[in-house]
Amino acid sequence: MTAVTAVTAVPAVTAGRSAAGVRGGGGRGVARPVVTELRLSAFAGHRGAVHALGPVTLFAGPSGSGKSTTLRAYEALARLGAGDSLDEVFTDAAECVPERARPDAQGRRGFRIGCTVDGPVGPVHLDLAVQAEPRLRIVGERLTGRGRTLLATALRDPGRSTVQAEWHTAGATPVTRAPLPDDLLGTALLPLRVAGKTPGQLEVLAAAEQVVIGLRSVFPCDPRPEGMRAAVLPGEGRLRRDCANLAEVLHRTHTACPRRHHRLATVAGAGCAGPVTGIGVQELPEGFVRAVLERGGRPATPLGRLGDGELRYLALALTLLTGPGVLAMDRIAEVPDAMQSLTLLADGLDRGLDRRQVRELLGLAVGIAADGHIRVVGAVGEGGEGEARRVPGVTVVDLGE
Repeated sequence: MTAVTAVTAVPAVTAGRSAAGVRGGGGRGVARPVVTELRLSAFAGHRGAVHALGPVTLFAGPSGSGKSTTLRAYEALARLGAGDSLDEVFTDAAECVPERARPDAQGRRGFRIGCTVDGPVGPVHLDLAVQAEPRLRIVGERLTGRGRTLLATALRDPGRSTVQAEWHTAGATPVTRAPLPDDLLGTALLPLRVAGKTPGQLEVLAAAEQVVIGLRSVFPCDPRPEGMRAAVLPGEGRLRRDCANLAEVLHRTHTACPRRHHRLATVAGAGCAGPVTGIGVQELPEGFVRAVLERGGRPATPLGRLGDGELRYLALALTLLTGPGVLAMDRIAEVPDAMQSLTLLADGLDRGLDRRQVRELLGLAVGIAADGHIRVVGAVGEGGEGEARRVPGVTVVDLGE
């Protein structure tokens, strides 16, 4: 990739004044905003990569093929859509620049990523150009839909910490121009800048909202068994990314979500050793709780005694069976859960799992994804790839081809 100079980009909108565009379902796209394509035009080891994303999509390939960086690009877009600043998202931005990228005369190098979010207003495309050196900044963003550029930004004055933005207005004034910060996604700022009075402005707001809802509805999950074995104090019961508070969440679902809890027990029986008749929660001294597998007439097994694979299997299954209210993620309160589709982002989804567990987990994912409320984007190793290809409804993208 040559140095990133002024490139147009896309804005991201929070759920707000244009909510009618997404909630009303009056467009021609799918019912809930979902990311259906990920583009890595120039990112780390990827160049010109375009990946379609279905309900359950797994990236496979040998070590070094770019599975983790692909998921990292997705998560980065999600965080930018949620309003995080560029330096919070890319703490090591230089590592995202393609290795053979050469700086221009001003010493500038960068990377480019993008996505497509389908929803009620149809497919909306977001493309982003980021300058990593000599200073981290967004130098171009473009938001397009139905063949029209809805938002475009470009770096006009390198000495300022802003980019020049223009968005579609229609009417007597075809576009509106204004400066935007160069460290935030412009799309997420549009509800504060666009009045929403003309049809053109409403179109921009609806598209931006759709992109932000699709991006923000993501839960990156990376269960760490070493942190999941200890008893914990009950709290608000929202599952963290590393799932270290698994017992706390099971304590909550045991009483608040009995149907889901019972279904998790059934799933546990399919993926854990020995008979499983339920998942219980024991209260310990000083207010601590721990979760156990109930074994019928046999002594219960504390989750702390399970193997790493069993713990990861249970944590991932719990994530699939719950919703945003049980996950430690940035919920979009303004949009009903029925209009959102949660995406589980799981790098190393098959890590520590045996073939039976991979098969059961993916079968569960496909079944739940069928109603449109949840999607899975993950990465698997060579062992998991074979099982994934045997599960109907799973799309496997081989990055080693």
